[in-house]
Amino acid sequence: MTTPDFVVIGHVVRDLLLRGWRLGGTATFAAVQAQRLGFRVGVVTRAGPELSLPALLPDVMFAGGASTSTTSFENVYEGGRRRQRVLSQAEPLTGDDVPAAWRGAPIVLLGPVCGEAPPGLGELFPRSLVGVSAQGWLRRVDSSRRVRRRAWTGKRFWPGCRVLFVSDEDLGRRRDQLARWTAEVPLVVLTRYRRGARVHWRRRWRSIKAFPAREKDPTGAGDIFAAAFLVRYYETSDVAGSARFASAAAACSVEAPGIERIADRATIEARMEEHPEIVLR
Repeated sequence: MTTPDFVVIGHVVRDLLLRGWRLGGTATFAAVQAQRLGFRVGVVTRAGPELSLPALLPDVMFAGGASTSTTSFENVYEGGRRRQRVLSQAEPLTGDDVPAAWRGAPIVLLGPVCGEAPPGLGELFPRSLVGVSAQGWLRRVDSSRRVRRRAWTGKRFWPGCRVLFVSDEDLGRRRDQLARWTAEVPLVVLTRYRRGARVHWRRRWRSIKAFPAREKDPTGAGDIFAAAFLVRYYETSDVAGSARFASAAAACSVEAPGIERIADRATIEARMEEHPEIVLR
């Protein structure tokens, strides 16, 4: 089996719209961004028989067991805030779903959307640059199927990871969790929607503003940021440059719905050139 350059682990999602649906989830957005940056991508996921993932995401490699259903989200944006319901969930993932050949991938992003991946998966990739999106571990589903925030109190999900990504939306008021992550993970990135991002590196926080964008749909921007950051950091080992590249990629992505506007390298670099003043400070 071929080893991908970039592996994403997490459920693909059917995002319900007023008319129909579209493919979403960290696995989708991160995979497409990495692919458009020239990387061979593998996704470890589960989905129901109604989805043909190879047809929906051509040239992406897939691994994972079968599922009777696909994870499905309803997203409603009001006043800059998002309300979500989980209408169905695919079966959980396990470490056994990761092919042995994929465990040598250069870059890995652990990207569950709602508790489908067990903690500690990063330890399966000792030679990889491993990033983890905290989002999927900081969510619970209530009795009305609404997504709620929660503080993580279980087994650590970040061992083996070098970069941890979390958003203001994920944290809410539970900022105390950041102190533990910054003590145990070399790089922690806090994305802040239109306010840009903060990066904890070498024992202090640094900030970068958001790049200007004609926003149409912010769904997936944080996932795109994570994928672009990991790619650039793998290529350059430059934290400041990676934050700038990822911020520009996220700005490009919000200018059209779904995966339509996920940018290639030339488009991202052009956005960076337009705004030399936006840097990590």
